[in-house]
Amino acid sequence: MLFNSLSDWWIVLLIFVWLGVISFFLIRFLVFFKNLTKGVSEKDLKTILGEILENIRLANEEKNKIVEKLDKLEKDGYFHFQKFGLVRYNPFPDTGGDQSFVLALLDGNDDGVVITSLHSRDQTRIFTKPVEKGKEKGYEFSKEEIEAILRAKKGKTKK
Repeated sequence: MLFNSLSDWWIVLLIFVWLGVISFFLIRFLVFFKNLTKGVSEKDLKTILGEILENIRLANEEKNKIVEKLDKLEKDGYFHFQKFGLVRYNPFPDTGGDQSFVLALLDGNDDGVVITSLHSRDQTRIFTKPVEKGKEKGYEFSKEEIEAILRAKKGKTKK
């Protein structure tokens, strides 16, 4: 007799189920790779996967170059004027309108310059003062210049 007990039948049944499960997953695996290479002639899977990996490697290199350039541009841009504040005012009672102004130009470190234009009936004078970390450097600021710097820091420019 081939099977001596009931436990032998269970072992055989378990082996067939196991083979069925393995066959199922093997067939799914083969169908997946066949679909992966569909439409490609005379190339084996190893060649196709090698090409895909090479393309991924090249794309990563290109991405890294772009990220480096972007970082450099961001660092360079930090030292360009980014913040602007404008205040128009009338410093002299004998002139009409707000013809005088203060323009604050600041970079990412709040360093830059304040340009002040004082307009009177006879003449217009233009002054510049350096700004370091948003504070005066060597010259005292007028209240309009301080206001222009504060507006530049806040990103607001109003008349």
